[in-house]
Formats: sequence, C-alpha cells, structure tokens
Amino acid sequence: MKNQEIAALFEKIANVLELKGENTFRINSYHKAARVIGDLAEDIEILAKAGKLTDIPGIGEGTAEKIIEYINSGKMSKYDEVMQGVSEETVALMQIPGLGPKTVALLNKELGIVNLSDLEKALHGDTLKGLFGIGDKKIENIVKGITLFKTSQQRISIGMAYPVVKRIIEELKHNPKIEDIQAAGSLRRMKETVGDIDILVSGAEGTEIVKSFVNMRGVTQILAAGDTKGSVRIEEGVQVDLRVVREDEFGAALQYFTGSKEHNVHLREIARKKGLKVSEYGIFRGDKKVGGRLEEEIYATLGMDWISPELRENRGEIEAAQEGKLPKLVELSDIKGDLHNHSNWSDGIPTFEEMAEHAIKMGYKYLVVSDHSKSLHIANGLEDDELLEEIEAIDKLNKKFKGFTLLKATEVDIKSDGSLDFPDKLLKKLDIVVASIHSGFKQGTEKITERMIAAIRNPQVNIIAHPTGRLISKREGYEIDMDKVIEACAETGTALEINCFYDRLDLNDINCRKAKEAGVMISISTDAHHLDQMWMIELGVGIARRGWLEAKNVINTFSLDKLKTFCRKKGMPSP
Repeated sequence: MKNQEIAALFEKIANVLELKGENTFRINSYHKAARVIGDLAEDIEILAKAGKLTDIPGIGEGTAEKIIEYINSGKMSKYDEVMQGVSEETVALMQIPGLGPKTVALLNKELGIVNLSDLEKALHGDTLKGLFGIGDKKIENIVKGITLFKTSQQRISIGMAYPVVKRIIEELKHNPKIEDIQAAGSLRRMKETVGDIDILVSGAEGTEIVKSFVNMRGVTQILAAGDTKGSVRIEEGVQVDLRVVREDEFGAALQYFTGSKEHNVHLREIARKKGLKVSEYGIFRGDKKVGGRLEEEIYATLGMDWISPELRENRGEIEAAQEGKLPKLVELSDIKGDLHNHSNWSDGIPTFEEMAEHAIKMGYKYLVVSDHSKSLHIANGLEDDELLEEIEAIDKLNKKFKGFTLLKATEVDIKSDGSLDFPDKLLKKLDIVVASIHSGFKQGTEKITERMIAAIRNPQVNIIAHPTGRLISKREGYEIDMDKVIEACAETGTALEINCFYDRLDLNDINCRKAKEAGVMISISTDAHHLDQMWMIELGVGIARRGWLEAKNVINTFSLDKLKTFCRKKGMPSP
C-alpha cells in the first residue's frame, strides 16, 4: 500500500508551507489529509481505482487529484513546487521533537542551519543560546529531541508494522507450499516499536516459498533471496525478513526468534542445568532431539507452562511459568466497547450514527462518545450548551438500538490549576467522564502531579486519558510522578487509560503492571478520531498483555450494567 508514502508527502508539504509562513488553513488541510491517509485501513490505490477517494473524510477533489497523480506517475507536482528552495535535510530537521517549522526557520535565517550536522555543531559551540525564544530549557529539549529522533529512525512504529505484517501473512497464506506462518521478533511480543519485521514459515520447498515472498505485491527492492531466507524492502520503506524452516523445527524457531535476548538466555541457563540444550532447531538431550515442532514442547520439556509472547521479557514470567502462576491475559474478544472516541461534533470525522454502526460491526455492546471540552480550541472543543445538545442527540439516537448503547461522555480538559473544563453539575449528566491534560506540559513534576491528582479526586472523573502525555516519535511525556498518580487512582476508584493510538500507547506496559499491582482498573481505548483508527484497539490489548493484565483488570470487558455501576460508584460517598 502507498498509504504511508502519500501521507508522508502531505505531511512534508504542510511542514514546508509552515516553514515558509503560508496560510494556516492550507497547512491544516494538508496535516489533516496526512493523518487521515496514514490511518486508513484500506489500500488507497484500490480506493482511487474505484473512484472513492473523495468518500474519505477530509479528502476533497484537489487532494484526490494529487493522490491519483502520485499513484499513476510516482510524482506529485505540488510537492515538487512546495519543495523548491528547501532541502530534504531541512525538512528532516522539522521531525526533531522541539523543532517546529518556526524554530527551523529562525535557525536557518540567523545561523544558516540547514541540516542535523549544522544543528549539532551549533549546539556544541553554544551558539543557539540567546536567539529569540531559545533559552537553556529550549536547548535541553532540542538535545533530547535529537536523541529521540535518532532512536526513532532506527525503529518502526508498531502502528505501521502490525498492519503490514497482517497484510503480508494474509497474502502468503494462499501459497500451498507454506505449512505454517507467524510473525516473530519484537512485533510478536507487541513492543511499541520494532526493528526489521521478521516472519517465520515452515515448508519443504524453501526456494519456491522465498521466491513467492520476494515477488509479492508491494515489494520495491529485493535485498536477498536464497533457499531458506529472503529479505525485501516494501512500499512503506520497511525491511521485511522471511525465514523458512522444516515443520519439525517450526516451534523451536518461533520460540528462538520471538523471545527477548534476556528471556532466551534465562531459558538456556535452565536447560543447561537440566542437561538440555535449546536452539532454533529444537530442544535436545545430548544428540537426541526431544521437541521442537511446537513452542509448547520447548517450555514443557523445561518444566514450565507455555508463556505468551507478550510476556517474554525476563520480568518474572519464567518463574511464574515454573510455578503455574501465569496470568490469564486479556484477549481482544474480551473487549465489549471502546471508551474514548471523538465525533464530528469536535475534531472527529464520523457522525454518531457512523460510529455506532462501525462499533456494532466490531461486535461491541457499547461505545463512548467523548468529544473535547471548550478549552481545547484547536480541537473545536464543545461549549457547555453544545455538550447538553450532544447529550440530547445521543439519548434520541439510542432509542433506535437494540443490544447496543452509545454512552454519553466527554474528554474534559484538566486545567492548569487542576480544575476541570466543565462544571460538576454538567458532568453529572454524563455516563462516563474522561479527563486529560492537553496543555501546560512545562509545569514541573510536583505541579503536574498535583494537577492530575486534583482531577482524580473529583468524584465525577472515571478515567484519566493518556496519563503521561507522551508521543513516542515526537516527545517524551510531561514530568509526572506516576507512582503518586497510581496511588491516588487506587484510593479513589479512578481508572487509567491505555490509549491505543500507535504513537501514544500510554500507559506503557511497565506502568500497566504497576497499576495492576496497586489494584487500579484500566481502560483500553483508541481515542479514535475517525473509523479507520478503531482497529488500534488491537495495539492497546497487546500493551495490556505486556503489562500482565487480565480481563478482570480492564473496565471495558465489563457488561454495560457493570460498567455503569463502576462509574456511579466513583461519585458515591464512602459507607
């Protein structure tokens, strides 16, 4: 799919227009197109051939023409026009967290900085300090941003890798020569970022299997093609590696190429003490192979339960498996609804009806409409009277449903003093209240923590959304004491959210486990702004599983009545 390529072009156009000081409306329209296309589940080429580009929310006739031009020719004249006088290296600077187009323009004008090398030399020579708006803190953030940028260039977001792997596996499954096929590596462990994508297959005709792999749809470069291994680069710019093994080795190879280094080293130590040897070819006692066709055989021979891939990080899962105490991890099928979504009443794309229809197709029993509150002007946050109108509209629509409910909610802003953007008397009219921080990120740890805890202690607040505020590829979270936040949530019965959006995945797995151990409930929610983002619930479930969460720890595994009871109890006085 060319989705990511086209999204990247529109994002670059938006950034360069901003660098040049162009019209804000035009800039925002390109940012929106980039976001929508990047999150599309469907192949944009297929939509273009069917004449359905303008059916995509946010894609008008002009944008559709540019997409078709690129699909047909591999070029976009608008991109070439906008890029005149601007180098790709300068565009790359704008991807560094802490360096927006305005700062890059300033650095270029005042110091002649056009690339990362120039910037690093300027930082080393201490020449940035004193420029308008650039102080010690800004410089510190730029240095951190460079580190984050370099790291992100070496890793792939799971939001990109996961659908790519699903597509490739689905295509290769049609090859009758393939007996079994699985993703491996850090993607199978559902890490938030991954290196190259690894796919493992079993089959007797390795050469033919590799041949079909390197010639599949979407391959732009063949890097290697042998009898048992193949490596390609695909349209998304990602490297994908395929390895073919014998059927009786598949389980051992899958275990070997899935577990983290630390997990596998620990297993080999246990094997050695038992007089066994574990490798990618099987588990052996001396020269005799005693298992390897199935992963379960490896773990069982070592005297432990099979360990879910997401847990294989050497964080106590091996000991738990030896003692028969592994958690029964939450499954995607346990999720009965999504508790954080946005409609076209604020900055979302879909209508209430479209949201409900999509949720029903996903098998949900309920879906939350949690549009932004008034302080978030950039997101078209609702005024008090607009929220009342939304409540009325949802109540009216719910009369049409059987076995499904749209839940009335808001994503209410936590203001700089810890108060909420809507009064309690209005929040009481809602089924669920989701609260979050969208501003004031530069407040210190103590202030940010106090601010969030003030919201947690509000009897109306049920869920804290994206609790650390991080964007994996763009910024670290705000400085907050998560231990104190978790403690406050445990005391008040407030849930913490795993925001499933691929660049957030916030809470992360470590904080999920801390929350579970403290007795804090978790919400797994997509924060979807259009329907094609709702699939990301799968990413959130992956993070929950990495955090050792079970269905009983997740509030959107509850029935509707149980969920409403959970939310009502928050506002009730203690007995």
